[in-house]
Amino acid sequence: MSQASFVGDTVTAVCRDARDGAIYAGQGLGHWGVKMQRSRDDGATWEELAAPAFPAIEGAESHQTKDGKPWPMRVEQLWTIVASNASRPGELWCGTVGGALFRSRDHGASWEFCRALWEHPSRAEWFGGGADVPAIHSVCVHPEDPDDVVVGVSCGGVWRTRDGGASWTLGGKGMFAAFMPEARKFDTAIQDPHRLAQCDAAPDRLWCQHHNGAFVSDDRGETWRSIDVPPSVFGFAVAAHPRDADTAWFVPAKKDEERVPVDAAVVVTRTRDNAASFEQLREGLPQAFAYDIVLRHALAVDATGSQLAFGSSTGGLWVSEDGGDRWSMVDARLPPVYTVAID
Repeated sequence: MSQASFVGDTVTAVCRDARDGAIYAGQGLGHWGVKMQRSRDDGATWEELAAPAFPAIEGAESHQTKDGKPWPMRVEQLWTIVASNASRPGELWCGTVGGALFRSRDHGASWEFCRALWEHPSRAEWFGGGADVPAIHSVCVHPEDPDDVVVGVSCGGVWRTRDGGASWTLGGKGMFAAFMPEARKFDTAIQDPHRLAQCDAAPDRLWCQHHNGAFVSDDRGETWRSIDVPPSVFGFAVAAHPRDADTAWFVPAKKDEERVPVDAAVVVTRTRDNAASFEQLREGLPQAFAYDIVLRHALAVDATGSQLAFGSSTGGLWVSEDGGDRWSMVDARLPPVYTVAID
């Protein structure tokens, strides 16, 4: 896609479906709500599709947020759109702000509400992380089994289905929430993973950038090991190498209370040995007076693991052709970048 689309509108989620080349874009239009768009010609033209929406649910009129505010049960934002694997060419997943998960079986023409996750008893523990309501931001579909899906919820932990969404189990053992009282610090139902990333060649290996740490899992999200990512364990973005399970990239920020790069210098941190050690990659990135934050979906890696790109909250866009060793700026004056995808 070489031209600009939706100029002046907020695009909160983008998915390039490698199975048929279609591009899906989720829009957040404020008063006018959310919209789902699809292009079959590399962005030259777009068609509006039905956007995911809550069905009629008993008691919805009295629904409240965790802190007691009335909430009309609406999809506040389309936060991630993910294609299923090649065995189901029409299947897509969509995670939303509002805490609902949706699935399409017809290339986005219609959407099914994942009721089993919504009705799980532990969902009552979820709460908003930076918003009034929880949000599903990560959907990791097993590359060989489309019924095996892991999702990340902020704040609601890590969940897995092995039967295509009919039932769900809560993982996340080993994660901790430093922002909670000590008695609930390790409660898996209230963890705040900021982003989950899956190694497609070894899908049991998942990486997580959490609100107050970074973690890695070797059993598809059931248990997690805390890792010490320099120069800070706070951040939003993580990307997993699609072929090498031991390689992942993070873009750290200073801390929750001061969301800027450490020492005002943008750095990408890479491990190539399963978090035994880390490299701080700085070549080509601003190293002074930089206040760029990289949001959850604004760091991407291509199918080879060699090309990376990330965009920032202040409109910068950088690319690397060598796994992050060196970076070059594409643009410094874009709108805030919410999501990046590489064909």
